Amino acid sequence: MISIQHAGNLITANVLGEFTLADYREFEEHVLEKLRKGKKVNLLFDLRDMVGYTVDVAWEDIRFSRRHEHDFGKIAIITSNQWLTWTAWLSRLFVHSDIQVFEDDQSAQDWLKAAS
Repeated sequence: MISIQHAGNLITANVLGEFTLADYREFEEHVLEKLRKGKKVNLLFDLRDMVGYTVDVAWEDIRFSRRHEHDFGKIAIITSNQWLTWTAWLSRLFVHSDIQVFEDDQSAQDWLKAAS
């Protein structure tokens, strides 16, 4: 399940339980809506309550990221899972954005609010 909030050019996505393709497609819709307004989008992914994701989500993430490799400003990922941290660093191959991993919400929020 995914919960998505908007604030300015920031999209916050909280993933609870298993991250499915339907969840990812909902996330894509929100990103595309913001991109139509002509600004780069900052992302905050809170993955602390995610228990896993399906293979089709991983594939769709790569495809979507490659199509929009220059459309993101900052991407903050909240997790303490080392596998997800490694995956976040691997994502740098597909997007030209500043990606950082955090273990808590406040640090991620502070980093996103800081000037680039």
